[in-house]
Amino acid sequence: MPLRFNRQMPTTAAQRFFDGTRHLAAQDAASAEACFREAVAIEPELGEAHANLGWLAEAAGRLDEAEACYRRALALRPQQPTIHLNHAALLARLKRFDEALAGCWTAVQLDPDAAAGWSNLSVLLVQMGRHEDAEACCRRSLSLDPHYPKAHINLAYLCLRDGRWDEGWAHYAWRGWQLDLAGRVTCPRWNGESLDGRAVLVGLEGGYGDMIQFARFATLLKRAGARQVTLLCPPPLLALLATLDGVDELLPSDGLLPPARWDCWTSATSAPRHLNTRPDTIPATQPYLQAEPAAVARCQLRLHQALPTTALRVGLVWKGNPAFENDDERSLPSIDLLAPLAAVPGVQFISLQKGAGEDEATRAPVALHLGGEIGSFADTAAIVQALDLVVCVDTAVAHLAGALGKPCWVLLPHQMTDWRWLADRDDSPWYPGALRLFRQAARGDWAPVVAQVAEALRGLSSAHHAVPADHPHTDP
Repeated sequence: MPLRFNRQMPTTAAQRFFDGTRHLAAQDAASAEACFREAVAIEPELGEAHANLGWLAEAAGRLDEAEACYRRALALRPQQPTIHLNHAALLARLKRFDEALAGCWTAVQLDPDAAAGWSNLSVLLVQMGRHEDAEACCRRSLSLDPHYPKAHINLAYLCLRDGRWDEGWAHYAWRGWQLDLAGRVTCPRWNGESLDGRAVLVGLEGGYGDMIQFARFATLLKRAGARQVTLLCPPPLLALLATLDGVDELLPSDGLLPPARWDCWTSATSAPRHLNTRPDTIPATQPYLQAEPAAVARCQLRLHQALPTTALRVGLVWKGNPAFENDDERSLPSIDLLAPLAAVPGVQFISLQKGAGEDEATRAPVALHLGGEIGSFADTAAIVQALDLVVCVDTAVAHLAGALGKPCWVLLPHQMTDWRWLADRDDSPWYPGALRLFRQAARGDWAPVVAQVAEALRGLSSAHHAVPADHPHTDP
């Protein structure tokens, strides 16, 4: 977090610093940086301005510059806990966890009554795999400020990961982004009361994968008595989610919402809390989404013409959205890590990679790249349905395959594995029978994971371990 105005600064430097914080609040990073640079030119020992320059440099990806700014700021303001926390966050991003831990600990010692410091420390401890210590820090933070959202969200991750969903969902409700609808509609938020005869708006939630995973709860709201269920979703998901049972209306999330249409609203991931969802009560009927049959037939023909063999057809996705907070852990650094899969007999690999990593799709083990032909998730669904198996990192494609009931092997990182995959499982109660989880044993070590996938593929491609009959290899 950036530092704010200090009235003890020299007048001219203080004005430039104040202008910089005003530009920051307006999300004008370039103007803010110019102001802070002017401030330190006037007053070189203005530690707060150096700290904010570090914050801006880090946000822009100039990490070496950010560290230099933070170190200068700490030399000038060693008693300022916020600078220690910001520097520690950068060090954690650089995977220098021991240094980051020292910085976080200094911050909480300087201000032991600040909820933010204990919450930041909990995030770092999760990154280090120290989950019990992380939970203790979350609870310390909440004891200091019971309304501190970040501590609730951090504790939600830990509880949900461990299957303690009674408490986990309650903390998860503190996510700020779900409150966007509160300012867009006039109806109240649903808090679990009866839905009989009521019209409910189910709001946008997180990324594409979140929407695919939690859209199933719209069906349950309909079964719970809702007269009408409207689902708000990103435009690339509209055609796919139109196949979801129980949804009366879909609206694009980037459009205007008509006023006074609904009796209540909820976010997609708030529904499981009010429906008392636990790991053993997840609504997991598959498939709950459908690919368009004509599109599937076209994909089958395309595959048959490009790869006219009886080999297993396996889709690959090796990178997710680089903007995701843990993407450097969940995504493979390069498709070259999958090259050993090319040696597995009787398997042909089809790239579904879209965006980041797509330029690598001409390399082994890919035999055919279809990512460039994907325009929406309905297109992806048709391709996935035409395949025998998907192998991917933790992206929306994993949820799509699971929702279609298509076999999918998901490669999971050791560090900060998403809570929805729980802990120490190789299956998923969200997509039983469809998803198989391959977990890293150590941070960044993908080679053993790929070796396990290769061995499993050998078994699958052999005459004695063919794809199950309910997932036949289908050509037109």
